[in-house]
Amino acid sequence: MPIKKWMIQYSVALPVIAILLATIQYLKGRDLGYSIIFGVLWSCITVAIFAARRAYNYRKNIDCIVCNDLSHKTHKNNDKN
Repeated sequence: MPIKKWMIQYSVALPVIAILLATIQYLKGRDLGYSIIFGVLWSCITVAIFAARRAYNYRKNIDCIVCNDLSHKTHKNNDKN
């Protein structure tokens, strides 16, 4: 599994999602503290669900065009069978 690649992607996605969600809550009129907690909590939940599904797809050799984690050689070998 390309753990290093995924860790880099999630280390970028997690704060971006947290800031986005916190900003939206703050603009809706919520307190700053609540907005930050909301953003961090839901960004962690979102990234965890996405990571779990991505790992499942990788282990089951399910192609994901967006993720592009499987090598092209694997696809060519599967097409021949």
